[in-house]
Amino acid sequence: MLESLTPEIWLLVAMFGVAVLAGFIDSIAGGGGLVMMPALLAAGLPPHLAIGTNKLQSLFGTSMSCWNYWKGGLVDVRGNLPLVALVFCGSVLGAVLVQQVDAGVLRYIVPVFLIGMAAYVILSPRMTDEDAQERLSRKGYAPVAGSIAFYDGFFGPGTGQFFTTSLVGLRGHGLTRATGNAKLLNATTNWAAVLIFAVGGKVVWILGFTMAAGAMLGGYIGSHFAMRHGAKIIRPLMIVASLGLTAKIVWDMLA
Repeated sequence: MLESLTPEIWLLVAMFGVAVLAGFIDSIAGGGGLVMMPALLAAGLPPHLAIGTNKLQSLFGTSMSCWNYWKGGLVDVRGNLPLVALVFCGSVLGAVLVQQVDAGVLRYIVPVFLIGMAAYVILSPRMTDEDAQERLSRKGYAPVAGSIAFYDGFFGPGTGQFFTTSLVGLRGHGLTRATGNAKLLNATTNWAAVLIFAVGGKVVWILGFTMAAGAMLGGYIGSHFAMRHGAKIIRPLMIVASLGLTAKIVWDMLA
């Protein structure tokens, strides 16, 4: 258990290993928090410190994944700059508000979104690596991206999947390209949230940076794995991550 803000060596080593797994999963399908958050809470962190510290490690893992997808030609940084600015502001607003408002009500709403998202991934023929006709322009997609960013700052679980599936379903991206651009947006929301949680003193820095190293390693391996195998590996992992995260949230509600 974490009895102080200076973790013991064994805990740092254990959390590094958990972060490698979380970074690997998150870089491919999102949902790394499904692995990391229970581990942080089991280590004895209060919920607010667990959220802030998880955001720090997620920031580094997602940034590493984004870098690899960008090198692979799957991230449009210049074209998405307006969205980047928008999601940064949305995440800041959410992270500020969550420190003022009880977020418990979202625990009843999120499972519905995640089950719907998993059903979309399973049933939709559009979840392939082939680009399709866009249903919304980049400008039309902006309110969707802003809402997801606000949600990430305010609560968080499933943000990567929300970005990916909305880019596939609304922007017409192929699944691997959507995953790459989702990492750009998700890295941005993580940067914003970390700044707010850090100002609020809700990050255990030694633990967070140790996990960040693990998350970067996992993100590096996972993003290369995803680019090599494409939709045939991303799609099933997204389904598993979505249903697993839903099951955990429902379990927490019942418990």
